[in-house]
Amino acid sequence: MKKMKVAVVGYGGMGGWHVDRISQNDVAEVAGIYDIDPARCELAESRGIHVYASLEEVLADPSVELITVATPNDVHEEIAIAAMNAGKNVISEKPVTISLESLERMIAASERNGVKFSVHQNRRWDADFLAMKQLCDSGELGDVINIESRVHGSRGIPGDWRGVKKYGGGMLYDWGIHLIDQILMIFGFNPKRVSCICDYITNSECDDGFRLDIYFENGIRATVEVGTYNFINMPRWYLRAKGGSASIPAWKTPVDVVKCDKWQELNVTPVQTAAGLTKTMAPRDDYTTDTYKIELPKSDVHDYYRNFIRAIRGEEEQLITHDQMRMDLKVILAAFQSAETGTIVDIQ
Repeated sequence: MKKMKVAVVGYGGMGGWHVDRISQNDVAEVAGIYDIDPARCELAESRGIHVYASLEEVLADPSVELITVATPNDVHEEIAIAAMNAGKNVISEKPVTISLESLERMIAASERNGVKFSVHQNRRWDADFLAMKQLCDSGELGDVINIESRVHGSRGIPGDWRGVKKYGGGMLYDWGIHLIDQILMIFGFNPKRVSCICDYITNSECDDGFRLDIYFENGIRATVEVGTYNFINMPRWYLRAKGGSASIPAWKTPVDVVKCDKWQELNVTPVQTAAGLTKTMAPRDDYTTDTYKIELPKSDVHDYYRNFIRAIRGEEEQLITHDQMRMDLKVILAAFQSAETGTIVDIQ
């Protein structure tokens, strides 16, 4: 099968990531890059990558079938629509854009021009997420009560446009969009309401962390938390279900599972705490629980480009749908509203 030529607009950190992944893919090849920063263009040239002189030159290249937009969030729309109007298929980096009105214009451009349009939700291929989704789907621990998904660091917002509000900066747009998408992949793209609190510890303009609770109609609550001022990390995932608990401590660690085989213990030995005794918080024993690990599944992030290119060729359905893009963005915008008003916000 002939490889599809892809041009990358924006050669910063994620643009470079895309170029590397496209170069390693079996269905795509890099046609070149374009960046408004001459220094980034020089860097690409030093690495043997073709550099276009302008965006117009990219759009005029008949060999380019797909354009990946890896620019600051506020200009995703204008570049994507210009590319689709030129007959190019488009991948936008996440978040796809920063308003629902903007997203609808992008989707309309895709439909009007008969081209494919997607967003780079690459963390659907994270092995830790896939392990937690498989565990929830399997019913191994019974009905889910709540799940917690966290990413913690201690370096604040990166010192570039991601810390500037007008460019679409902040952690809800940066990391939140990934973790929200993962939660909706597990429980369905039909959340009912959200409650959110944002941090402004290292940046007074953009959220440098947040805690978001997402409520589903079946009673499940999902907590999504991102922190950039955490010097001790909490587990990447924590799950409570009616049949036990599970945790994934960090990115590449197996799932720790404690399954409750018998609810009632015959004789509970009290635990001596600092100022008294407790049976309520006494640890379980091997008689009532089964403790084990689940290895993370294998995953290949190249499947993102494989799927989208095959969708362009009419060979597969596009995995990341326009309706999913809409709901991810609705949750983000509702989270901002909740944080600003201090209220629980319904998803419309």
